[in-house]
Order: sequence, then structure tokens, then C-alpha cells
Amino acid sequence: MGPYPLRNRVVMAPMTRNRADNAGVLPNYAADYYEQRAGAGLIITEATQPSASGRGYQGTPGIHDETQEAQWKRVAEAVHSRGGTIFLQLMHTGRIGHTSLLPDTNPLLAPSAVRAKMKVADAKGVEWEAEEPRAMTEGEVLRVIDDFVQAAARAVRAGIDGVELHGANGYLLHQFLSHGTNQRTDTFGGSARGRSEFVVRLVERVAEIIGPERVGLRISPGGQFNDMRGLDDDETYLELIDRINPAGIAYLHTLRRRSTPLHIQLRQKWSTTFIMNTGYHGASDRDSLEAILASGDADLVSVGRYFISNPDLVERWQLDLSISEWDEDTLYSGGPRGLIDYPAATN
Repeated sequence: MGPYPLRNRVVMAPMTRNRADNAGVLPNYAADYYEQRAGAGLIITEATQPSASGRGYQGTPGIHDETQEAQWKRVAEAVHSRGGTIFLQLMHTGRIGHTSLLPDTNPLLAPSAVRAKMKVADAKGVEWEAEEPRAMTEGEVLRVIDDFVQAAARAVRAGIDGVELHGANGYLLHQFLSHGTNQRTDTFGGSARGRSEFVVRLVERVAEIIGPERVGLRISPGGQFNDMRGLDDDETYLELIDRINPAGIAYLHTLRRRSTPLHIQLRQKWSTTFIMNTGYHGASDRDSLEAILASGDADLVSVGRYFISNPDLVERWQLDLSISEWDEDTLYSGGPRGLIDYPAATN
């Protein structure tokens, strides 16, 4: 993958685990968690906010101050000690979240004032109907791009190999790409080109600062998570790919449940590494993933939940060993239990 000699074609997908403290700082044992899984060809970390105003959940880490950066440095060193490669996923949640999670009760910011029809949790874990966000000014849009750029630079300074820009699952980048959540009539909306503008500028700016080989983008065309059902159009994604291809970033990471004409077009158009994730309900067993690679639908495949309970997942597949099930009760429970105590079956 560009300058990175990946040891295999299996990517550990980004997974939120809610272990950071209220200041967005990872615990020391997070380094153990990622080190245990360094047998993946590439690790993509849990979603990490580039600024305090991008936070949408309790327990998610940040990469916008020195204390947070120091903990990510521990993670990078641990993964590299095992010969692994690690990219940090940057996510601004946009309209998804609660104002109690933001500094000084700032309003939720989004491309347009379109409320998500769903429940969200506040800082105490109490669920409420999602609030209506405030439409971002053009100045605020540019400020968020700057936040991403600074966060990416911090990640690289911490020793992380690169960053993945989270443009999927109904968060801020996805909100800009969708005609249902982006009703703007300025430069950042109103057409396929306008809806893609924010992500294009973000990709180009981050690539300019840290190098295109250190940048990946994740998208989920047609994704329904976070009240995004039926809000995407193929034209915007094709426009996006045409515009960012010249930047030559490291990879495009797609989320899909089945082959679609759009997926085929994206694969054909994309010029560098193409990563596929089969989604929450898609098959991610070894045989299914090998079939995807053999078909040429993707260069790499990403796997989430199996890595939770099988830190040595790739080695187990290589040796045809049994796969352990994960404990649902400890996915987001806090503390080391359910994070670093799953045993490896191999040395």
C-alpha cells in the first residue's frame, strides 16, 4: 500500500470501544490492545475526534492536545514493535451527538439544520431525541478543515503511519455528501460538485500537509446508519472520486453489503489501493473474504468484530484454528475487561 509493505491483505477495521476518559485521553492499556492485534496487515484505529467540537460520544479519544498525542505515541510504538502498520481514523460527528458533550454547550454543527430522527445519549448516558443542528457558516466549514489538518499532523508527529478520514456512517463528511442532509446553496452544496466540495478540500489539504501516502478515505454510499436511509445519490460519489483521484492518496475504504453498479464503478475508477468492508450484516469469515480478493473486487478486506475476540485473527486463519466469539456486554463497558483479556491461540 504505497510505501507500506503490508504483511497480509487483512485490515483491522475501525471500531469504537469507549475507553477514553472525559478529556479524550486513551488509557495506558490501549497500547496493549493495538499491539495484540498488530498481526493485521493494517490497523485502522477507533474513531478519534480532531477537535473538542467534533465529539459525539462519551469515551471516544481525541488527537487535539498534547496529552492525547502522548498516548497515541504509546500506541504507535507498541504496534511498530510488532512490525505493524497503523492509521488513525479521524471523525467529526456533525449532527450526531448531544450538546452536553461539547465545550461550553456549543451547538451541534452540520451542513444544514436537518435533525436526525433518532435517539442520542448525553454526557451522562441519558437518551434524548436528537437535537436540530445549526447550519455551519462558510468560516466554520473552513475551521473544521483546519482542525482535521492539525489533528493529522499531530498523529504523524506521534508516530502514527497515517490517517483515515471518516466519510461514512452518517457523520459530518457523509452529511456533506448526502442531498438529504446537505441542503446548502453555497460552494459546499446545491449539486454533486458542491456536495463533494468539503471532502475534496479536506482530502487535498490533509494530503498536502502530511503526504498523500499517509491519507485514506472511508465512504459508505447508500449507508443507512444514523438516519441516512435513501439520502445518497451515485452522482455525488462518482464526482467525488473523479476529483480526489489526482491527489493519489493511499486508499479508498468502502462499506457495502453487496456488489452494486456504483461499487463496480468506484472500483474501476479508483487509482490506488481499494479496501472493502462487508458491513455489520455482511459475511466476514475467511472464505467470504478470500472470495472477494480472488474476484478482484478489492485489494484489501477489512474485518471488525472478529478482531475483538481474536487478537491473532490472521494467524488463526492461516493455521485453520477455531475463531472465538466476542462478549457483547463488554464491547463498550469501559476498563480493560473485554478489551485486552481475549487470549491468543498462537504464539
